Amino acid sequence: MTPIYPFAAIVGQEQLKQALLICAVDPTVGGVLVRGDKGSAKSTAARGLAAVLPPIRRAAGCGYNCEPEHPLPLCPVCSGGARELHDGPVPFINLPLGATEDRVLGSLDFEKALQGGKQAFKPGLLAGAHRGMLYIDEVNLLADHLVDVLLDAAAMGVNTVEREGLAVSHPARVTLLGTMNQEEGDLRPQLLDRFGLMVDVAAPREPGLRAEVVRRRLAFEADPAGFAAQWQTDSEALRENIAAARALLPQTRLSDSLFHFVSELCCEFDVTSLRADIVLNKAARALAALDGRADASAEDIRDAARLVLPHRRRRKPFEQSGLDQDKLEQMTQQASNPPPPPTQDQGDATQPPPDPDGEQEQNPPGHGAEQIFAAAPAGDIARIRVQAPSAGDAAGRRSDGASRQRGHYVRAEANPQPAQLAVDATLRHAILRDPDHFAVTRADLHDKVRVAKQGNLILLVVDASGSMAARQRMEQVKGTVLSLLEDAYRRRDQVALIAFRGQKAELLLPPCNRVEQAELALRELPTGGRTPLAHALALAADTLSRQLGGPAPLLVVLSDGRANVALDGDGDPWRQALDLAGQLAGAPALVLDTEQDFVRLGRARELAEALGAEYLACDALTGEQLTLTIQQRLGR
Repeated sequence: MTPIYPFAAIVGQEQLKQALLICAVDPTVGGVLVRGDKGSAKSTAARGLAAVLPPIRRAAGCGYNCEPEHPLPLCPVCSGGARELHDGPVPFINLPLGATEDRVLGSLDFEKALQGGKQAFKPGLLAGAHRGMLYIDEVNLLADHLVDVLLDAAAMGVNTVEREGLAVSHPARVTLLGTMNQEEGDLRPQLLDRFGLMVDVAAPREPGLRAEVVRRRLAFEADPAGFAAQWQTDSEALRENIAAARALLPQTRLSDSLFHFVSELCCEFDVTSLRADIVLNKAARALAALDGRADASAEDIRDAARLVLPHRRRRKPFEQSGLDQDKLEQMTQQASNPPPPPTQDQGDATQPPPDPDGEQEQNPPGHGAEQIFAAAPAGDIARIRVQAPSAGDAAGRRSDGASRQRGHYVRAEANPQPAQLAVDATLRHAILRDPDHFAVTRADLHDKVRVAKQGNLILLVVDASGSMAARQRMEQVKGTVLSLLEDAYRRRDQVALIAFRGQKAELLLPPCNRVEQAELALRELPTGGRTPLAHALALAADTLSRQLGGPAPLLVVLSDGRANVALDGDGDPWRQALDLAGQLAGAPALVLDTEQDFVRLGRARELAEALGAEYLACDALTGEQLTLTIQQRLGR
């Protein structure tokens, strides 16, 4: 068994430990997402928490982690009468990024079907994680089909499998623990909101603290058992504290004024999801219980807000994640010290004016968290289809991302001549067709269906020379890039930007799907000078060639076409631009003509013809119109 670094021995990272302990006390909070650089104790803390959780009571050999008082009828161990109960560690299940749906959901038990000719269900990872934790390292790289599965389970607390003659449902109440490095991409918004709490972590920057981290880690690696023994007392105290907090949690409460404070915070920090209010209530109560108090305080809500609200805020482009700490502290002080109630003499002066209709609005009764939780919606699950371009689509439009050759294996389809044999589905079909005489025939063969992570690469080639209203145009392009990036991750899109001016073209923004990266690249947008169009097209060709096998490209050129800088300083600049455009012909493209002079040469139209691209005249194109035009060409 791999030794586990003690949770109590983790140096610093107080907010991370606090978030994990909240989930330990109240698993219904919804789990924790931990974002940070590699080597910042993300995985260490998650695994260490599982080791200090109070044990659960379960039957030996139970694959569903049934509650002893509520055995699952389909469980062969718990529904069979006599069973051996014991206290064991809380399940901690690792979900591999490359797992199939069968591995996560469960599937037909081949061994029992072959031996007895009977249909039997083999539970998957969700069943194994019931009443425990499902850990996903690099959760932002998880395949979309597995994200959809987790969204269903997180919403319902039940896993339902209906396929190949099986119809099975079983409880799947799991605490999601996810870790990720933002440099590798963001998380789909639907799954991000499902994580109750979120923490950003980084390695310590204070030398003394950093040295202590290294000292403890080296001591653990030298003698894991001995190091764990040194921290055994602290670990036991932590386990007892969690157990006591769980027992106290049903009695903890928030006053009516603090209920209002929770909603006030969510409104003030522009959080749209009602799940934030619910989780903030639960997290504050859990913090109070950990401290041995039955009454939560405004400070508990403040501390919980730092974990609940940042990843749910509706942010403007270039706005960093996080909360305004000064505002949060000021609102907490006001909630902790509300103004005194009016005296009898002041009563008439402080009463609100009478309602003209003769009705006075009454304050809500607010009899505790149960009312709020019962009234809140269960949540909507937004599904996003993963699609990729196909040869028959219009320029850059999306199509079904199902593929026989590439991507994640998600399902199987009957096919007498499969390109990739789906052995599991083939055997299932043969067993179910004739359980008493098992034999595989061509009629049983199934083909693997895969879903690839594909989207579009939107390559913007923008004229920043003095031949156009360059500064205004670049500001419009900046807004367009941000708009396209807002949902780029969930659509698997990437956006790149080439600007050309003076004597050269420059790749200002390499293909990416992150707003933060774009902010750094687009902070300064130089304009003015000559028009090196040929250089820009050559750089566009090079950029697209480096993306072979990646997202399908859409080339968008914004220019008046008045090329006047030759390659290598020799030749006809315009003829060179047309030749390069001919080499790019065939890729989906759009040319937006920005010519504004009284005498128009019409070169942007010629450029579009050479590219085989759609042409649009855009005399007064706004940033919003540019964004809409591109999205329409992507089939949105």
